[in-house]
Amino acid sequence: MDLAEFRKEYSSRGLHRNELNPDPIAQFSQWFIQATELAVHEPNAMTLATVDESGYPCQRTVLLKYYDQDGFVFFTNYGSRKAKQIAHSPKVSLLFPWLTLERQVVIQGCAEKISTAESLRYFASRPRESQLGAWVSNQSEVITSRKFLLQKLAEVREKFHQGEIPLPSFWGGFRVVPEAIEFWQGGPARLHDRFLYRRQNDAWNIDRLSP
Repeated sequence: MDLAEFRKEYSSRGLHRNELNPDPIAQFSQWFIQATELAVHEPNAMTLATVDESGYPCQRTVLLKYYDQDGFVFFTNYGSRKAKQIAHSPKVSLLFPWLTLERQVVIQGCAEKISTAESLRYFASRPRESQLGAWVSNQSEVITSRKFLLQKLAEVREKFHQGEIPLPSFWGGFRVVPEAIEFWQGGPARLHDRFLYRRQNDAWNIDRLSP
């Protein structure tokens, strides 16, 4: 199928240097709040890119659960494919595709495990069914059928039918500590606005990139 005619002319909203916060986390927060207020679907959904031991890039969508000056946090099974790839090479990339706003944010950095205390605090805030799900899934492993998962869910539900559900030892969070963050705003005639923040010691340098 020829997709050459699938074109969209971007608006003239633009992004100017004097509009940018010197702190990229504050700039991200500003855009994230706008995405939320304008009802972007799943604004915290982000593409996580890792590299496997053969050098192949792998991508999947995960959910950002919180962020601060230290980085961007998501949760997963520590036995999952993504976690194994991070153990092999902690350098990762995140992409927030806020397409309805004609915006993208790309983050490059290193992923590191958060503390057990942090993971426990988030795990305790999850709905009970989500907590059970963390115990059920040996993420990324081959299974015979969905019926197998449902049977295991029933077993886990029975096991923890009373009291609080404990944090699995194989489940927790990763924090992506950013080294570079790019803000992309679509523009007319494909003259998009791109600004790249790069960490320099304890400060951030900002460069405008050609579209």
